[in-house]
Amino acid sequence: MPYDTPSTTTVPTVPAPASALLRPGELALPDGARVAAHPTLAPAARWWRRITEESFGIDLVPTALADREHHDDGDDGAPAPAVRFALDDALARGGYSLDVSGAVVRVGAADLPGAFAAAQTLRQLAGAQAFRRSAGAPLVLPAVHLEDAPRHHWRGVLLDVARHFLPTADVLRFVDLAAAHHLNVLQLHLTDDQGWRLAIDRYPRLTEVGAWRRESTVGTWRTGTPDGRPHGGYYTADDLREIVAYARERGVLVVPEVDVPGHVQAALAAYPDLAARRGSHEVSTSWGISADVLDPSEHALEFFRHVLDEVCGIFDAPFVALGGDEVPTTAWSERPDIVDRAASLGLVADDGTPDVARLHGWFVARLADHLRTRGRRAVVWDEAFGPDLPRDAVVVCWRGHAVALDAMAAGHDVVMAPEQEVYLDHRAADGPDEPIPVGFVRTTADVYAFEPLPAAAREARPDLPAELPGSLLGAQAQVWTEHLDSARRIDYAAFPRLAAFAEAVWTTDPAPRDVGGRAGTAFLARLESAHLPRLAAAGVEFRPPGGPHPWQTRPGIAGHARDLAAERAAAGWEGAGGWVAGRDGAEPEVPA
Repeated sequence: MPYDTPSTTTVPTVPAPASALLRPGELALPDGARVAAHPTLAPAARWWRRITEESFGIDLVPTALADREHHDDGDDGAPAPAVRFALDDALARGGYSLDVSGAVVRVGAADLPGAFAAAQTLRQLAGAQAFRRSAGAPLVLPAVHLEDAPRHHWRGVLLDVARHFLPTADVLRFVDLAAAHHLNVLQLHLTDDQGWRLAIDRYPRLTEVGAWRRESTVGTWRTGTPDGRPHGGYYTADDLREIVAYARERGVLVVPEVDVPGHVQAALAAYPDLAARRGSHEVSTSWGISADVLDPSEHALEFFRHVLDEVCGIFDAPFVALGGDEVPTTAWSERPDIVDRAASLGLVADDGTPDVARLHGWFVARLADHLRTRGRRAVVWDEAFGPDLPRDAVVVCWRGHAVALDAMAAGHDVVMAPEQEVYLDHRAADGPDEPIPVGFVRTTADVYAFEPLPAAAREARPDLPAELPGSLLGAQAQVWTEHLDSARRIDYAAFPRLAAFAEAVWTTDPAPRDVGGRAGTAFLARLESAHLPRLAAAGVEFRPPGGPHPWQTRPGIAGHARDLAAERAAAGWEGAGGWVAGRDGAEPEVPA
């Protein structure tokens, strides 16, 4: 691949720093150079030291940096550390300063997240060689001064390991790639209709039965064909603890997702007594939305409280995602006892009749209450937002701006994740070679132009108060894997668009990032000249700017292309409203 020569005329990092001054000259760090760090920042310094030693074949000497050290030389006359990670309370939360001059690299950060961001930037400045795992070049850094801080503090990416299982080593690699782009949240989608991926000691059949399906549909569920090949896999508690610890050592928080009360067919195959529809169930072999849902009973609540207790024992994040999306209620309406349950709980429509649809929010709310007793906040998709949802639950908004503003007005913190902007399983171009072309065309330039909550969206809602009690935490890109059955396919779908997303949610530069604008054009040039070489060195099989390599195509496999402009027009979307559509490259309908 022709990606081997980084640019030397600018500071070509991704995300771009808020301010940068490139000076003449460079600094070559020698074997035996000292790396000193304040105890608070030591994990970031340790990570940078280890990855640098591995890439450049040198030994760097760790040493402590005390609060009293403000100069290049210690009181004992010892030589100054070649690299210093110093605490600087004057810097913004999550921000950093980085100075390469003379014989010293100085990193300043107010906290550990800022130090992790600085360490990743320092790695990028060393060139593509820093992303390889063998010696072969000297460690040389350009003379530069950078200052930077994030715009949003939730900079997330969802990785779906339920539809297609991804081995632990590949998840760890994905963590590395997320961290390399200053992304700090990995939402791990662990359960769905097509597979249950985490071992629960109390309920072993969840993985004995629910982690395996007899075959998979290749292509869209509308016209796709079964491959006849069994698929499955799951993570033990030790696997997941490894992922959590590995991510923590890189400044990434892993948020587990256990989806309820819909998207549960794998769980129902293992424990059919949980189902609203009686009888046996099978782990789903196709995509779309399943009509099988939980019986919203005390039995199901107790079952999932036990599941969540084990989840909280494995994951240390203050958040646990409960899903709550795409919940057909037909099975509830068909059961008189469930209708009566809604009535007994006071869940009624405006006309006084029982409203089984509200059992959706009621069920999720009970589990959110349970998580609170474990010191965790629930994270839900925006369908679960409603009058029954506890105010401390975080709402991830994938259906547009209107629901996000309504949730903030109700006091919820929100994360923006709109399907029409940042679903990276959607096709990256409109050409005939695009593999399994589902969803909308979202180019790298389109993703770079993403604005989590445009001013126009807020201005379009004069009905809301000027100050909303809920806040915008940030944004999240999604990598759903119905059509991504390997790490290679994930690479193709995610990169380089995930790099564009990372800069869009990090940068504080007020310059417009419109498609074809100055900032977007400069980003694409920086991406191709400097960042794609880094990804290539890291072994990432990204989508080339000119289109897929022959081996990245999937000839003859049907997708389901959608027209974004046509759907927006049909929904009356005028650029700032609450356009709502389906997910996973499919309209919100239940396959027969």
